[in-house]
Amino acid sequence: MEDHRMGSAPNYTTACIVMFGVNVMMFLILAWVFWGLLAAVFLALCLNHLMDRMSVWAAARQAASIRRGKRL
Repeated sequence: MEDHRMGSAPNYTTACIVMFGVNVMMFLILAWVFWGLLAAVFLALCLNHLMDRMSVWAAARQAASIRRGKRL
């Protein structure tokens, strides 16, 4: 057992991003099936706006952290 070295953990970032896209696509398809194309387009626009705002919020948090003397 002492000869066995621990390897590094695999990087699942790409798989996570791809599966997030698949899940969002399936959710939009279900919205389209149940409520129609306009609801699916509206939901997609809302999700797009939310993701854009998340990057703004992250930048604001990082700027506040730098002002406090800490780096994220």
